[in-house]
Amino acid sequence: MRVSKIEKKLLRKVGRAIKDYGLIEDGDRILVAMSGGKDSYGLLCLLTLLQERAPVSFELIPWHLDQAQPGYDGAPLVKWLEDRGGEFHIARQDTYSVVVDKVQEGATYCSLCSRLRRGILYNAAVALNCTKIALGHHGDDAVETLLLNLLFTGQLKAMPPWLASDDGRNTVIRPLMLCYEKELEAYSQERAFPILPCNLCGSQENLKRKAVKALIDTLEEQYPKCRESMLAGLTRVRTTHLLDADLWRALGIGPGDLPAPSGKRRLTVAS
Repeated sequence: MRVSKIEKKLLRKVGRAIKDYGLIEDGDRILVAMSGGKDSYGLLCLLTLLQERAPVSFELIPWHLDQAQPGYDGAPLVKWLEDRGGEFHIARQDTYSVVVDKVQEGATYCSLCSRLRRGILYNAAVALNCTKIALGHHGDDAVETLLLNLLFTGQLKAMPPWLASDDGRNTVIRPLMLCYEKELEAYSQERAFPILPCNLCGSQENLKRKAVKALIDTLEEQYPKCRESMLAGLTRVRTTHLLDADLWRALGIGPGDLPAPSGKRRLTVAS
């Protein structure tokens, strides 16, 4: 199949992310988390193309979780994976009932749903002897997460391309971190991916991430390059121009006689 212009552009960005952050190593067995959305389809296709030309050998294991949401129909994804060929796995656990039961009416489901899904995903990767888990988060997700943390939790934190889980059992990689959502949307339309809708969180209004996304879109109408500038900013951090004294001590910057922590409560912003 001929490589299109958008596919070539995305391949270049994914290849750069893999090289810059050391995401894939020889012999890796990578569980590719398939949500049924455009990003995960794009991730699997791009990694498959790179697999054919990479200087190292690695396996890709597509994995999808059926969360028993009302109206769920995973048949289009299953057929697509069957047509692709190779090993893949479909897991089913009723996280939907748990989330609906535990979350108060009017509150958002995303946090609990995400934690449950992540736990199942991590366990699956161990059971399938996978060395890494590839997620479909992209540059827009990183920028939105940065603003979400700044605005609502008082932290300067985004979304790393490589992350070891707290228990040390799993390594998460995000090869799409240098790609933008609009590029993946164009790729999805070009390849006609059979998208599966999310009827759980997708039906909820006024989510903070939606508000932040809208804020960035509004800014970009007046300043067209602001999204790219924010993502670039995450790769060019000036630690000497931040206010985290603990970071200064860890890096050995600032006054040589920087005092020890005072024990006073640090400035926080209520979520």
